[in-house]
Amino acid sequence: MKLARAIHFDESDMNVFHSPARTGEWCVSGGFEFSNWGQGDLEGKARQAFANGWLGLETFGRVTFVAVTQIEAAEKNQITRDLAEHFVQFYGAPSVEAALSVAQAEIDHMSELCEDHTANTLLTVARELTDTGVHEAFRVITPQDAELEALAVHGSLDD
Repeated sequence: MKLARAIHFDESDMNVFHSPARTGEWCVSGGFEFSNWGQGDLEGKARQAFANGWLGLETFGRVTFVAVTQIEAAEKNQITRDLAEHFVQFYGAPSVEAALSVAQAEIDHMSELCEDHTANTLLTVARELTDTGVHEAFRVITPQDAELEALAVHGSLDD
């Protein structure tokens, strides 16, 4: 079973998002946060979160890149429950039990996005606001295999 973790290549996410995700936390698209947004909501750091931010499932902050990796069933169950609790606290779900199926659907969607990719594949998300709602597109950046000859120094210890 695969999911994706937040990854940072530099400090830019710390500057462009109101609340940046922590490196290594599990992530989902998090497009649900923008379901009631209009053009007037797309300003500053909120616009950046809308345009290309994945949602971290520990801090509920945003990150630009995520990397595909394996997840254990126990971890998946915990983050599903955490997301359901988030739905109760911030979106008015009546109970964790009522929110679990929606949280599970979010986690399953992310797992499906990751399933056919090798470990360390990077994913990005791009969103746009359309007349019919939020449209999400996903980009895949495959890991590059470095050739040993490009890194190794060849020589002889007999010199």
